[in-house]
Amino acid sequence: MSESTEDAGSGGGLTTGEVARRLGVAPTTVRTWDHRYGLGPDRHTGGRHRRWTPADVARLERMCALTATGIPPAEAARLARETPAPAPDAGPEPSARPRPAPTPVPPSRAGSGLRLGDARQECKGIARAALRLDAAALDRLLLDAIREHGLVAAWTEVIVPTLQAVGRKWESSGERYVEVEHFLSWHVSGALRRAAPDTVPDRPGATTVLACVPGENHTLALEVLNAALAERGIPVRMFGGALPVESLIAAVRRTGPAAVALWAQSRTTASRPLAQHVAAMEWGVRGARRSPLVLTLGPGWSGRPVPGTARPHGLADTVQALEGLAAR
Repeated sequence: MSESTEDAGSGGGLTTGEVARRLGVAPTTVRTWDHRYGLGPDRHTGGRHRRWTPADVARLERMCALTATGIPPAEAARLARETPAPAPDAGPEPSARPRPAPTPVPPSRAGSGLRLGDARQECKGIARAALRLDAAALDRLLLDAIREHGLVAAWTEVIVPTLQAVGRKWESSGERYVEVEHFLSWHVSGALRRAAPDTVPDRPGATTVLACVPGENHTLALEVLNAALAERGIPVRMFGGALPVESLIAAVRRTGPAAVALWAQSRTTASRPLAQHVAAMEWGVRGARRSPLVLTLGPGWSGRPVPGTARPHGLADTVQALEGLAAR
């Protein structure tokens, strides 16, 4: 049965596609868990159409949490079926009526999941897919978030909170889950490249140069900035991580950019003299010399501002500043 047919049903509850998006798995995974392990919905609507109630979804969420810890799917399905779902609040139980003890569940080796707080529902799905190292689901969820919210909002409200949650998980678990962080970062980078439009042709005096300072290899923030600027028709030259000083100076001279964005993740790599040197560079004919606007981006530049440079706060402010500069 096709997803379009299955999603066409009417009535209460969620469709299989909606459940899959909420859980961060492929719809085929949900169907497999139904057919192979008996984790399907308790009722159907309109013949063969699947409709999942909150209790059905809670059972699948337990399945996701258990498999993410490494428990084999068959055993995870058994535990998910046997663990009772929370009952609707019907007021306090009579004191004479003892509360039944819940079926014990083995403690999760991955803890209780990523601490995502009030972040969007998409964060939880992406985090689950990353924990399972599920490449296909992760790519789909990232691209869905970008298409639905736009590059800037998807980065700020979905991707960054998820990356931060994975980072906290790594730091709090004795450097376990490093593979999850690398896996997620790689797929975020790929999603940004696929979501970005084609390279924008040069316009004299409108190009922006993006580079990490020497010794800095964290490029994701520049990658999303590159994609957001290309989306707005602003020509960009992206030089990626740890660009040596001599190469940065040569790139600026050869490009003659309107702006240079320098990313530093750490204070140990944020070179104030380098930023000031780039801001003081000039080119053009005498009487009409130009200098680039230098933007110091990233937590490494926190603290006292670098004279002669700008420090926008966040991706949206950076895009707005560069868009305004290109328009002039």
